[in-house]
Amino acid sequence: MRYEKGHKDTTREHIVDVASRRFRGNGVAAVGLAGIMSDAGLTNGAFYNHFESKEDLVQAVLAKALDRREARLRAVAVDNAGLETMIRDYLSPRHRDHPDDGCPTAALVAEVARHPKRTRDAFTSKVLKFVELIATQIRAGSPAERRRNAIAIYGMMVGTLQLARAVNDKKLSDEILESGVTAALALAESK
Repeated sequence: MRYEKGHKDTTREHIVDVASRRFRGNGVAAVGLAGIMSDAGLTNGAFYNHFESKEDLVQAVLAKALDRREARLRAVAVDNAGLETMIRDYLSPRHRDHPDDGCPTAALVAEVARHPKRTRDAFTSKVLKFVELIATQIRAGSPAERRRNAIAIYGMMVGTLQLARAVNDKKLSDEILESGVTAALALAESK
């Protein structure tokens, strides 16, 4: 059976999209290839036409999801909406409540730490882009101080979102999010 030109690329992207939602929603370790392929409407055997291994898929998912998150943050920066908008968007109830469509860092950081160096290298390069983007939005301090604060802000944002997702009290979760916004903004304004 012959497929249209670009079919293989389209199918690969579909698998990445399905895996991305499943990984962010349930974790990499909890999601099997059979479930991903079934959700994608494909056979298990078709997986290896597109990826060498599950780890290869994880790397593709991280790259695409982090690229999307970076584009979202860059759009906010380009619109001159500022760091406060970036932080509030990231630490929003909507983002908290939809991990399967949210930042892969907050959803997968603990698992990424256990993956091979190649995956962590790709993840690290993307994290550095987030740090650089946040640093460009900080107005006070030397370049080194802005970078240090950007690293702390990003770490605070990720940790705050994880904690807000983990607690089972919505009022407390909302308080965690708002406290994270307040603390990140205070750090952004400090030298």
